[in-house]
Amino acid sequence: MDRRELLKMIVAATGAAMVGLPALSSASAPTAGAAFSAAQIATLDEIAETILPRTRTPGAKDAATGAFMAQFVSDCYTAQQQATFRAGLADIDKRAGGRFVALTPEARTQLLRTLDAEARRRAVEVSETGTAEADKAKLHPFTMIKQLAIFGFFTSKPGATDVLKYVAVPGRYDGDMAYTPGTPAWATS
Repeated sequence: MDRRELLKMIVAATGAAMVGLPALSSASAPTAGAAFSAAQIATLDEIAETILPRTRTPGAKDAATGAFMAQFVSDCYTAQQQATFRAGLADIDKRAGGRFVALTPEARTQLLRTLDAEARRRAVEVSETGTAEADKAKLHPFTMIKQLAIFGFFTSKPGATDVLKYVAVPGRYDGDMAYTPGTPAWATS
């Protein structure tokens, strides 16, 4: 799976274009915001782990997805996007009755499902290039969180090597390869 396929998967899973990607390719990245606290990173880890739990394969916490999310928001999001993301994180704690990490696993899942349903109702128009117009994009904060959880996990070493089939240097093209149900998708660099 190459980056393009991963981004298509994120758009399909969240219904919106990935926020912050233009900053990765431009010379003028947004100004870094205030650092996230250890408690905020722990909350991001728990949210990501609820979205991508450990099963027979590693989960989001195994990939330190919370730290990745905090770094990505600080380095790649505009000030307005950072404020939206942080407000969304605070809203999750508020809806949890104080702290998301204090909820039971079932309550965490239910809260995130409710937020996901709200986020899916908020439509964002995506341009022909697959990106939302920067000035018009008013994504639901949970969409931003979910995108980064997926992106951070599947671009991490555990996500790319233990969950996906990883080939550091792709071999020959085989357009008629037999598929065995349950075989993981491919990841290449």
